[in-house]
Amino acid sequence: MGHEMRATLCAVTLAAALIGAPTVAGAQEGDWRQWGGPRGDFTAASTGLAERWPEAGPTELWSRPLGTGHTAILVADGRLFTMYRESRGEGGGAPWTPRESVIALDAATGETQWEFAYDSKNQDFGQGAGPHATPLLADGRLFTMGSNKELHVFNPETGELLWSKNLITDFGAPPLLIRSMIKPGSGMSPIAYKDTILLQVGGPGQSVMALRQSDGEVVWKSGSFLVSHSAVGLISVAGRQHAVVFAGQGVFGMDPDNGQVLWAHPHDAGNDFNFQVPLYDEDTGVLFFSSGYIGGSQAIRLVPDGDIVHTEALWEDPRLRFTFLNVLKIGDFVYGTSGQGATAILTATHLESGETAWRERGFSRASMVYGDDKAILMEEDGDLSLVRLSPSGLETLATTPLFRTRTWTVPTLAGTTLYARDRERIVALDLGAQ
Repeated sequence: MGHEMRATLCAVTLAAALIGAPTVAGAQEGDWRQWGGPRGDFTAASTGLAERWPEAGPTELWSRPLGTGHTAILVADGRLFTMYRESRGEGGGAPWTPRESVIALDAATGETQWEFAYDSKNQDFGQGAGPHATPLLADGRLFTMGSNKELHVFNPETGELLWSKNLITDFGAPPLLIRSMIKPGSGMSPIAYKDTILLQVGGPGQSVMALRQSDGEVVWKSGSFLVSHSAVGLISVAGRQHAVVFAGQGVFGMDPDNGQVLWAHPHDAGNDFNFQVPLYDEDTGVLFFSSGYIGGSQAIRLVPDGDIVHTEALWEDPRLRFTFLNVLKIGDFVYGTSGQGATAILTATHLESGETAWRERGFSRASMVYGDDKAILMEEDGDLSLVRLSPSGLETLATTPLFRTRTWTVPTLAGTTLYARDRERIVALDLGAQ
């Protein structure tokens, strides 16, 4: 595989003048180092967000071109980290360059600090090109996963490649999901546990692997079930850590120290297209998971019984379908846009009972982040909205058109700065009260 390192400090074309540009608001208030943010639940410890936006939308701090892909944006130590693939078509469409790039940007200006490109063949990108997975910052290293299961690990300050693995050639992992009709490449984001990273890999006896962070050596491998695009979640059940794996045909609880399967529950969407990290409420023991197509949503209760954990089915709703975009758990309710077409329904569902508190039309499918008692919806049609969500209803505070291409990347909220991207550009917005 060819590799190319490009460390650049060159000027980049920006959509806004950067001379005298304001400091990125609140960039040091909260880093975003993994899929789902600080706690993996898409919630930021932000304060001071505006209650309304000006008619023209929130203040743009900077904007610049960026290639296609759906990788979310990490924020740490004044830098942004994401990934992309160059598109030579309109709106991030075909043809695509058979290479992917990992890029570090200055959080205050958007200027490139370093970039690393590697060969990565195109897959079925008709619905959107990869890379799809979100990097991980852990213990002074940046972990990235490419469309073809290329794992690279960098020094985040310099871009130096520390080590790499190819899950296909090094471990015999299947290149693509086995049952999926659409095969766009890998989408699983690495997650840190102690001195390892956890990944769905695939193959007999190695559905999930724990790799040592320092050198990529296998600490354990376990499971012979079909894998999915979902990142591994971490929860605590009766004081014991469980790795939660939303696999191709079910949800599995595993011991993150050795890979032992602790419990399992079936959930088959028919195509291994499961993307969510299940949501867990430790007080009630309720675990919620959802997928599109024929899967729908389920909630189960994890019931400890000595060293054994039983699963108790609570409810199932095949019409509640959160396909590949994230949902929010706020209090006892789950909020998200349910649907598989151009239109969607924003819903509020009681976690334990499955009862629907309300449904609201008027949104396309949306990714969401939460902070300062407000939710920010990045709709796939490019509209950005600020809303309040509660069991009693939806209050829309502000909406503005932001992007012109399909937008499937969840935005990142660091302090009062929102970083968002579509298939053509990346933008930083000041959402703070003026």
